[in-house]
Amino acid sequence: MITGKPKTRPRLLAIDLDGTLIDRSLVIEEPVKGAIAAARRIGVEVVIVTGRMYRAAKPFARELDLHGPIVCYQGAAIYLLDGDKRIGHTPLAQPVATALVEKAKRDGIHPQLYFDDELYVEAINKYTKIYTDVAQVEAIVVPSLIGELQRGRQSTKFVAVLEREDADAYTAEVKAFIGDRAYVTRSNPEFVEAVDPSVSKGTALRFVAAYLGIPLEETMAIGDAWNDVPMLALAGFGVAMGSAPPEVTVEADAVVGDAAHYGVAEAIERFVLE
Repeated sequence: MITGKPKTRPRLLAIDLDGTLIDRSLVIEEPVKGAIAAARRIGVEVVIVTGRMYRAAKPFARELDLHGPIVCYQGAAIYLLDGDKRIGHTPLAQPVATALVEKAKRDGIHPQLYFDDELYVEAINKYTKIYTDVAQVEAIVVPSLIGELQRGRQSTKFVAVLEREDADAYTAEVKAFIGDRAYVTRSNPEFVEAVDPSVSKGTALRFVAAYLGIPLEETMAIGDAWNDVPMLALAGFGVAMGSAPPEVTVEADAVVGDAAHYGVAEAIERFVLE
């Protein structure tokens, strides 16, 4: 199912990771690797744009032999793969992170914070495992997340992990609670995430395009989830995966197959290589 076509060949390809570049198998399939390599051979810049931590996203970038920018934490942190240099960082304000953790604990929801590209929790439980199984990282257990914040540490992102059937309602509840003090979104069905309100995958795409000297109208973005909407809306051409919910596909210029059917390869072959 494909509609629309870019006005010009994209020079920058921004690709979401989970649900787009990979599915729950955490494998980049060979047709997708081949399509990305073909795009790079004709001079297209490829950038992963993800909600993941840097250390959880870097192995996939290395597998694709990428060396330039990579967007992590919904755009709250941007790194250069060569040299592991962080070139952009906008952490949550300490009072906001504190309020979100306090609310989650009052609600009986599992909260997580991220300091210096490490995952911090107060307990290892089924919800920690939901996250670490996807991210392939270990969690650091501390007596109090709020205690870490009170020490002056800056958290790049807040995540609440809960049952997927409860996540829609809890997302709305967190948005109403925190207002414009944070950007609240979702990257996976079980995660409710919050970052500083000044950042998103859209602002990150703008930053990376300027960094690489490529006009936004010559960018193409591919994504599948709610957190991809700002990126799909801002890109010169936005492509939604077939698995995306309706509120995501409505923002896209085209829809391709899901990750299991190599949707990224389909998008590149139709909109970049042809």
